[in-house]
Amino acid sequence: MITAVDTNIFLDVFLPDPRFGETSLRLLEKAYDQGALVICEVVYAELVPQFEARSLLDKALQKINVSILSIDREVAFLAGERWGLYRRAGGKRKRIITDFLIGAHALLQAERLLTRDRGFYGQYFQELSLMTL
Repeated sequence: MITAVDTNIFLDVFLPDPRFGETSLRLLEKAYDQGALVICEVVYAELVPQFEARSLLDKALQKINVSILSIDREVAFLAGERWGLYRRAGGKRKRIITDFLIGAHALLQAERLLTRDRGFYGQYFQELSLMTL
């Protein structure tokens, strides 16, 4: 089972978040036990501010065997389509393209997404299998 991991799960674990940290860690461990963990460049970029050096971030991800799968044009196009639907439906700029890139990446390059954001991904990526808190 290939699990794409959303930024919020890593932040819960790395910071750690007092409310969600333990649950996110358990789900991350479960996903790890069930197969491969992957992220896209967007998640990597969102994690950078939490680490003093690139080597520390890379080491933290390597420790749990997280692979970075690059966003290709198919992923980018799908993300743009879904973002366009959101904006045409009156969606505010609260949701930015990065959220849609993470969802499209998980849909096309993994088998499920581990996230805390069930509502958003459930609405805009209904065909995506979610692993949530």
